[in-house]
Amino acid sequence: MQERDPLAGSADASSAFQDRCLNCEAPLDGPYCRRCGQKAHLHRSIGAIGHDLVHGILHLDGKFWRTLPLLVWRPGELTRRYVHGERVKFVSPFGMFLFSIFVMFAVLQVFGLSLSNLDVMQSGAIQQSIGVARDGATRELREAHDRRAAFARGERVLQANGQPATLDSLNREIAGAREQLDAIVELGSGTGRFVDTGTDLDTGWARLDKGLEKFNDNPGLALYKLQANGYKFSWLLVPLSVPFVWLLFFWTRRFRLYDHTVFVTYSLAFMTLFGTALMVLGFAGVVTPVIASAGIFIPAVHVYRQLKQAYRLHWFGALVRTFLLLNFCVVTASFFFVLLLGIGALG
Repeated sequence: MQERDPLAGSADASSAFQDRCLNCEAPLDGPYCRRCGQKAHLHRSIGAIGHDLVHGILHLDGKFWRTLPLLVWRPGELTRRYVHGERVKFVSPFGMFLFSIFVMFAVLQVFGLSLSNLDVMQSGAIQQSIGVARDGATRELREAHDRRAAFARGERVLQANGQPATLDSLNREIAGAREQLDAIVELGSGTGRFVDTGTDLDTGWARLDKGLEKFNDNPGLALYKLQANGYKFSWLLVPLSVPFVWLLFFWTRRFRLYDHTVFVTYSLAFMTLFGTALMVLGFAGVVTPVIASAGIFIPAVHVYRQLKQAYRLHWFGALVRTFLLLNFCVVTASFFFVLLLGIGALG
């Protein structure tokens, strides 16, 4: 006799076994199974598939909506509560950080932003400026030739300082104008190098030297590697940043490296989401001065609030540490960029 599918003909999986878990068949006495944690009420519908897809990729469940407001407005409270054991309520620091990285690169792809396509020398504004400079240099060269021709006809020609011109001074003027024009034409041709290693650079590491030469030969590939490695190795920002936060509290045993790691990871998650929001606002037409002001002011305020709330600091102590930490951020970003550059050159 063929066994009957208990879910056949039912859109609601829980209607078949209302008193037992469909996963482990343990008795149910609430909305979740006490043994395996599965929900008692399961839906067998396309909507449930969509919910699972969104949740699996973005982890947008109740934890996320409890975590995000605190991350934005009370980041120190979120940090402190997570460190002190309130784990189930909130998205973990690394979960939030990975989510923010995913969102940032998704937005970059949506708007078609890629470092491999970022050819600065081909940007409209710079090309226009180069065109104006080229026209000016061409005009100066033509005028210098006209002045020398007038001198050859016996006309009186003056130098820029008001002194009578000589044939040598006019020849030097022409040579200078020609050199300036050649430099502008070369600049406009986009022949600049991404990494100016020079012809005699020898780091002593043959593979690294070869990688840097590849960067010079193909800047687009170099920028693509930077972007790809930035995505894959973004987690390195955490171990690079934690020692600097530790320096702010090294004399006290109240805080551990774990506490600093949670602080740094939540902070990086916010900064990444905030930077992504600024990009979206820029594409929406918000003026650059507003975006620049927000990009400078809001991160500083966020760091101050997180330090003050997470470590229960007095306002002056939080302010001093905020200043130091913002400077440390510049150092960390520099280390990270050099590291990405090295990884790309070796790859």
